[in-house]
Amino acid sequence: MAHEIEQFTDGTAAFVSANESAWHKLGTVTEGAMTAEEAMRLASLSGWNVRLLPLTATEITADGTTLVEVAQHFATARTHPKTGRTQTLGVVGSDYHPVQNEEHAEFLNLLADESGAHFETGGSLKDGRQVFLTMKMPQSLTIGRDDGVDLYIAAFNSHDGGSAFRIVVTPVRVVCANTMRAAVQGARSSFVVRHTAGAKARIAQARSALGLTFRYAEEFDKAAQRMIEAEMTLSELKTVVDELWPVKASDHARTKTNQRQRWGAISNLFEHADTQASIRGTRWAAYNALTEYANHVAPARGKTDADKAAARAERVISGAANDLMEKAFALTTV
Repeated sequence: MAHEIEQFTDGTAAFVSANESAWHKLGTVTEGAMTAEEAMRLASLSGWNVRLLPLTATEITADGTTLVEVAQHFATARTHPKTGRTQTLGVVGSDYHPVQNEEHAEFLNLLADESGAHFETGGSLKDGRQVFLTMKMPQSLTIGRDDGVDLYIAAFNSHDGGSAFRIVVTPVRVVCANTMRAAVQGARSSFVVRHTAGAKARIAQARSALGLTFRYAEEFDKAAQRMIEAEMTLSELKTVVDELWPVKASDHARTKTNQRQRWGAISNLFEHADTQASIRGTRWAAYNALTEYANHVAPARGKTDADKAAARAERVISGAANDLMEKAFALTTV
């Protein structure tokens, strides 16, 4: 199956959304905003008790088998939310300290209390190895006269040692639900959260995170306003696309066919898509044509259209498209 949202044998999925689900219509869709606790419960993220287990190897000799302890390494494991059984998730070193999903939610509750944000999605990927919660901020941006951009905070954590607990600031263009990633000079769009003991420390970190969020939103807004005021031609966009997806004369014919199809899709978005109508011919339109392609059009694996749409959504929320979108921003901004 193309998507990586965790699914259970009882037909449920570890995903919840406060809006219509773009993820293969899996999981629970609520009628309104959620609390962190509701998101945790509905997405089956509660009570995992992520822990470290001693790691052993089996040595086979002429005399039989012997269990050998693997020094300085442990298996991460959880209590499966449906079966109650122990499930291993990954292998980590001795300096790894699990961050429970409840801690993840507690930190975001502090952000919500400080900012007035509300929870919109939550879930787990890759059989529990990665979890996420997202919040929509009450503030929004207006680029140019009427191009709306909402601001989200997404929090990601892994239970297999693959990544730290991190906060990511994500602008989303309202008219087409483009999730945008942009490296803006002078402002950070993501940061790792330390889990220091004590309520005062956690509150201080939450306020620091909010400060960084607002700083990023301010700088992103300035950059976008410059972009919407600057023209960009189709030939200039073609130069950007060729740099994002370079193709050599010696490349396989299929690669060249993909290049032509990609350019056809992106140029059509730039010149004809309704989503570009109010910003046509600008650098902001060029960047949004590229992000719309990455979000909604770029080929994805799957047997059905629903599977492919789910794969695209996961690619965006998991960060697989981040490098492409950040490079696209760098090449189109002024």
